[in-house]
Amino acid sequence: MKTDVEELTPTRVKLTVEVPFDELKPNLDKAYQEISRQVRIKGFRPGKVPARLIDQYVGRGAVLQEAVNDALPELYGRAVEEKEIFVLGQPDVEVTELDDNEKFAFTAEVDIRPKFDVPDYDGLEVVVEDAEVTDEKVAETLDTLRERFASLTTVERAAEKGDFATIDISAETEGESVEDAATTGFSYEVGSEGAIEGLDEAVTGLSAGESKTFSSKLVGGEKAGEDAEITVTVQSVKVKDLPEADDEFAQLASEFDTIDELREDVRTRLGRQVRMQQLSDARDKALEALLEKVEIPLPDAVVQQEIDRRYQQLEQQLQMAGMTKADYLKDEEKSEEDFDQEVRDASALAVKGGFVLDQLAVQEELGVENEELSEYVVTQAMQMGVAPQQLAQYLTENNQLPAIVSEVLRSKALNLIVEHIVLKTESGETLDVEAIQRELNGDTVEAGEDVAEEAQEIADVAADADAAAEADREEAQEANAEAEAAAEAEEGKKDA
Repeated sequence: MKTDVEELTPTRVKLTVEVPFDELKPNLDKAYQEISRQVRIKGFRPGKVPARLIDQYVGRGAVLQEAVNDALPELYGRAVEEKEIFVLGQPDVEVTELDDNEKFAFTAEVDIRPKFDVPDYDGLEVVVEDAEVTDEKVAETLDTLRERFASLTTVERAAEKGDFATIDISAETEGESVEDAATTGFSYEVGSEGAIEGLDEAVTGLSAGESKTFSSKLVGGEKAGEDAEITVTVQSVKVKDLPEADDEFAQLASEFDTIDELREDVRTRLGRQVRMQQLSDARDKALEALLEKVEIPLPDAVVQQEIDRRYQQLEQQLQMAGMTKADYLKDEEKSEEDFDQEVRDASALAVKGGFVLDQLAVQEELGVENEELSEYVVTQAMQMGVAPQQLAQYLTENNQLPAIVSEVLRSKALNLIVEHIVLKTESGETLDVEAIQRELNGDTVEAGEDVAEEAQEIADVAADADAAAEADREEAQEANAEAEAAAEAEEGKKDA
């Protein structure tokens, strides 16, 4: 087989492949066998029609076409491997020559990853926020915890901001009541800026038993968006009572006996969260710093695929939230043109980052072990709330394992970059990345052991499945052989 490569652009090539016709013989034999099973010719059982009769009744051209279609994927793969091309996406293939018993040739145009070397990344300086945990932050976190144990107490006064009012709501348009806009016994936090514009102003100042009517637009139901006269009636006014931050509260809300112990635990947990955020920011900024040192062309088709993926993801999220793109842009205070440009820029940067991490994995000869794949699947399954075996089966059946391998490789490449950076805080302190990782990993040893156990279970299930499949194949082969022998014997009896 002869393969020539023509560079159409720095990110797209054209392969011209010439194949000696003899190399198609296995595919031709397979094509004859396949067609033989499909045709019905008197005097011959399915699968036993001779090649000459297939040529006569079906045509040699049909056989050649079947053989070529069968051979192309393997021949294309060999050509790509021979020329060491990192292809992206599916090729545009064209058969350019097919001379029976002479020669077979085809071309394949395909996007490729640009050729480049990752520059030196040792000593890249990355700056992250300080990991200071202030007393105010600790107090804020404690207050949030106290909110969870708060109680509501009825008061005999007009509603104020921060109160909880139990209200009834009704609405009318053109003198007719709107049934699907009415509600009773609704607990509303005054000042929370609910969905109905003007509701806060109407409720504020009302005492139990008092009502107020105001004009606003309906936000739901058949008449959503229409102007309506809305009447709100206050049933009761309640205030939120927070428990005191004392030892009694500590015993109620935690495993600690004193509020000082609880406060110190909160500080420790916040410190770990901040350091985890530091490490996450360091990963992002390390890659950004490396990408600034690399200039490579990007395939338009690959960037467009990433753009389409992001828009599809956004559309799904908006549907789940019951929003339109216009609503989203209004909340974000962005024009559609600016938003589209942001998506294009982010997509291009994501594609570029993937290329750089892929190339770094090649340069550093990084690999992925089965145990790493299993641990990745278990971690993803836990985040998704599904059984690891279920996710593993889905990934296998949908041919998603190559994408998972790529994801794990890229993560390892990024970890390698982070190991070589100089990490500083905004105040100028130099941080020890390995020490932070050891501290955070020490908090997840038990979780890691659980992941390892789940990963081993997946590996065992996969091994059992492979063994069962192999046994099924052997059994099927034996059954086929017995059937063939019986059929031949029966044929021999008829001939006799």
